[in-house]
Parts: sequence; C-alpha cells; structure tokens
Amino acid sequence: QVQLVESGGGLVQAGGSLRLSCAASGRTFSRYAMGWFRQAPGKEREFVASISRTGGTTDYANSVKGRFTISRDNAKNTVYLQMTSLKLEDTGVYYCTSPMAPYTSVTATNGYWGQGTQVTVSS
Repeated sequence: QVQLVESGGGLVQAGGSLRLSCAASGRTFSRYAMGWFRQAPGKEREFVASISRTGGTTDYANSVKGRFTISRDNAKNTVYLQMTSLKLEDTGVYYCTSPMAPYTSVTATNGYWGQGTQVTVSS
C-alpha cells in the first residue's frame, strides 16, 4: 500500500521560510518521480514543483521559481520542498504526489496523494 505523508507546514510571516517533507512508503521510491501541488481556499489545486526519479531534473511553477527548491533523498524515501521568501499568496494546503506508474512524469491526475499539510503565510 502506497503512502505519502507530508509534514513541516505551519504559520510563517511573509518573507520567511519553511521546509516541507513527504515520506513515501509501500514501493521502491527511486523508481518514481515526485511532486508538490497546492490548493488555496476557493481555488483549484495547482502544480508547484516536481522532481525526476534521480533528482536530476526539476520543474517549477513560474510563481515559485527562484524561491522554492524541490529535492529528494532516495535513501530516506523522502522528498522536500524548501520554501523561501514566502508570500501571502503561497498560503494553502500543500500536497505531495507521485505517479502510480514508474518512470512517468508527475501530473495532476495520475498519482497517489498525501493528506496535505497547511501552510499559512501572514503579513
């Protein structure tokens, strides 16, 4: 049974930083790309970042480029999202996701999802 468990969310002031973690279990972690999405109140879930199986390729939403960094530790079965220079509009529930099939890319519709972790940025 595949499980994705996010942690690290919280309340932070604008300009601050947070690091989210997502621990995966139930399959061979290194075979799967990983990604982060977020959902703000009243809005649709949106892509934030993704990382390839080896970590050699990353992709970011334009809104977070230069501020967020996705990384992974295949020995720990964990993916991270380092968030810096946080803005009010970064507030939302952050979800970890990974494709159901190995060797495929992260999309909004093809993966397993964690339960989410709340990030609230205050002024």
